[in-house]
Amino acid sequence: MDKPLKTPPPYPIASVDHALRAATMLQMEGGATVSQIAERLGVARSTAHRLLAMLVYRDFAVQGEDRVYRAGPVLELAAHSQSLVSRLRAAALPHLHRLVDLLDETANLIVRTGDTARFIASVECRQALRVGSREGMVFPAHRTTAGLLLLADLSEEEHEEVYAAERYHDRPAERPDLARLRAELERLRRTGFAVNQERSERGLVAVGVPVRDQDGTALAGLSLSMPGVRYDPHRLRSLVTALEAAAHALEADLAARD
Repeated sequence: MDKPLKTPPPYPIASVDHALRAATMLQMEGGATVSQIAERLGVARSTAHRLLAMLVYRDFAVQGEDRVYRAGPVLELAAHSQSLVSRLRAAALPHLHRLVDLLDETANLIVRTGDTARFIASVECRQALRVGSREGMVFPAHRTTAGLLLLADLSEEEHEEVYAAERYHDRPAERPDLARLRAELERLRRTGFAVNQERSERGLVAVGVPVRDQDGTALAGLSLSMPGVRYDPHRLRSLVTALEAAAHALEADLAARD
């Protein structure tokens, strides 16, 4: 069953939320200082320091001699992945903010890790009824707009590897029908964009396009998320046009940085 539109729990524990977000930043983006964590979380430096100290104690983080905190043994990812995610996020944020200013819907940047899609950046819109930030969240790739677009960039052999039956030995119901998935991905290759209507979460519609490197390989997906009650199919072309413009601008920025 599709998940409902995510909302915070009725009795959120701020310290737990801050710790989880800090751990996610270290895992997905690489190193960060106390000041950087404090700024991102909107907390005092002393609070950020205590959060990081607890993450270090539980091996979720390590602190180097340069006083920079990095993912610890529990969360460690390959160094090149951290570098790419950090670079993508830094380059994308200005474009996400411009999309939100233009369309007043929540904008996201997503990467694929195996059979999952990870939200590495999210900028909320200002409307009272809105899709909240998905930054740090992980969903099955075949159930998100960006995940589908990134899967569409893979070869048939790569699909077989990602969705090998043995990987789903303990969760067979989660393995998609590969014949149906390939047919859908072929349609996406022709259109160049994807629409997710309540596929990942009830009440949510998302539209996405790929972000490519200079060789044409899809690095990430750029998407807009909105409540289903506000989605108008007649606006689809204008949404895709705005997303494509933002994706091309981001691609140019990444090329310039390289």
